[in-house]
Amino acid sequence: MDLRIFTEPQQGATYDDLLAVARATEDLGYDAFFRSDHYLAMGDGDGLPGPTDAWLTLAGLALQTSRIRLGTLVTSATFRHPGPLAISVAQADQMSDGRIDVGLGAGWFDAEHSAYGIPFPSLGERFDRLEDTLEIVTGLWTTPAGETFDYAGRHLSVANSPALPKPTQSPRPPIIIGGLGPRRTPALAARFADEFNVPFAPRETVVAMYDRVRTTCASVGRDSDELVYSASLVLCCGESDADVARRADAIGREPSELRENGAAGTVDEVVAKIESYREVGVTRLYLQVLDLHDLDHLALVADKVAPQLG
Repeated sequence: MDLRIFTEPQQGATYDDLLAVARATEDLGYDAFFRSDHYLAMGDGDGLPGPTDAWLTLAGLALQTSRIRLGTLVTSATFRHPGPLAISVAQADQMSDGRIDVGLGAGWFDAEHSAYGIPFPSLGERFDRLEDTLEIVTGLWTTPAGETFDYAGRHLSVANSPALPKPTQSPRPPIIIGGLGPRRTPALAARFADEFNVPFAPRETVVAMYDRVRTTCASVGRDSDELVYSASLVLCCGESDADVARRADAIGREPSELRENGAAGTVDEVVAKIESYREVGVTRLYLQVLDLHDLDHLALVADKVAPQLG
């Protein structure tokens, strides 16, 4: 089981906060450091000191880490034009010596679009734009050097592009697609994804979504075993019930709710929860860490949980 640390810096974090977590992630033996790509705090928090840009962050971390993979869960296709996005990701991949994964989604948080002047079209158009973005970024990355790339989509097009620069990874960085959509999400995953992620869902939902993706892969002639199947869960682990309660309180959640919906509880409880997701086909788990100053939390899981997972 690959364990990846997943952060939500829009809730309130500086680059230095994220750097400290990324370095702990690397030093403690985790597989990767990921961050959300959002511009507005959610819930009751004030979000101070304000958002950090996902790809600027990952470019900085590319130079200040050496082993862990780095990526987004997920970059919204509404945030960036696909050409500049392909350039930014390729450059970050070069800076990291080929350690970038890129999660791409349609976008869903209307308020952050309004807050920062980003157009927020209908759901159908957002998925159309996501499909166009996937076509364009993969096309730009995989077009042979010296050739040009053209694409005419429903909403986004490129013409006579030199398709530069190229990422370090060949043919391209791994693409993660995820979510709970019953139709277009599996279709896009079957066509474009290297990994399919189900976020914050019970095991039965994970199974259903994996089945949809596998069925869709078969319908388009793709081997579904080519994909990595992952999930995301909120982390709240403690050596005692008191520790669990303290960590739950620090992120404004109830221990009982976290035990039901997250990777939460004592060490043995967290091991059992992770194993239960492994049993339904999860091979990579994103542990959402919401208190970025509690680096002892990461150390506890690395020292006491990870060795039991084999």
